[in-house]
Amino acid sequence: MSDLDAIAVGRRVLAAEADPHGRMADELGEAFVAAVEILFAAKGRIVCTGIGKSGHVGRKIAATLASTGAPALFVHSGEASHGDLGMIGTDDVILALSKTGESRELADTIAYAKRFSIPLVAITAVADSALGRAADVALVIPDAPEAADALNAPTTSTTLQIALGDALAVALLERRGFTASQFGVLHPGGKLGAMLRTVRDLMHGPQELPLVSPQAAMAEAILVMSQKRFGCVGVRDGDGALVGIITDGDLRRHIDGLLSHTAGEVMTLSPKTIPPAMLAAEALKLMSERAPPSTVLFVVEEGRPIGILHVHDLLRAGVM
Repeated sequence: MSDLDAIAVGRRVLAAEADPHGRMADELGEAFVAAVEILFAAKGRIVCTGIGKSGHVGRKIAATLASTGAPALFVHSGEASHGDLGMIGTDDVILALSKTGESRELADTIAYAKRFSIPLVAITAVADSALGRAADVALVIPDAPEAADALNAPTTSTTLQIALGDALAVALLERRGFTASQFGVLHPGGKLGAMLRTVRDLMHGPQELPLVSPQAAMAEAILVMSQKRFGCVGVRDGDGALVGIITDGDLRRHIDGLLSHTAGEVMTLSPKTIPPAMLAAEALKLMSERAPPSTVLFVVEEGRPIGILHVHDLLRAGVM
């Protein structure tokens, strides 16, 4: 096979798999809404199950659901018949996957669901199958040709199952009002975890704050600025509120007779600040979008400074 032949095959496969996705999106309706509500109402976990390639997809869907705040696990359909049915509780919901809906390994799980009145949602290409008929809600994927049509190897069908599982997971997280900060709790590692950390996680605390009063002499303000090494000093009034900031730029603008001034006379009023609950990625964006870009921001709560964040803190944490 030449390079051009390989590219042609790749394009043919991608085109063959793209069209059924559009059809499936157009056909989403009441069954999808009902499935989301069943999953939302689950008091226990969402138990994904399947065999073969559908089983692999089920495992992926369970992982996606769990990572977006919906307790979920995967139970292999074959193992379920040999004791793993005990992993499924009466407060759970079963999400079963099978292209044909006739996988014999699913029979015991279906019977178990019926016996204990456990809600059953199916993802299948055949509504009038054993699985489709038994399900409380059947989500039917298009019965489209597999990409390797001559072999009928699961390709298009499993891609459709994955996409429908993603649609369920996203609809469910939005139905639950799942937030980015909650998502961050479940993703503490890697770049994603860094992006979802909050300012409170990365800021320097109260003991490291460079602060002076408005009445402080500039000699004192410069000393505090040098000792704390953030390149600035905050000006805090008698009530503890942050009322101004002095940066290198302020020093240059008041260079003539600088030491004869007080901090209140030199400071820039109403400095830009951030709340401790802000995502680290948002803080970095705010720093970058300022003109000129800022390297440090005070963290305030109810107007009072509780921390300070430097751009280096964000970069060290992997927020980029």
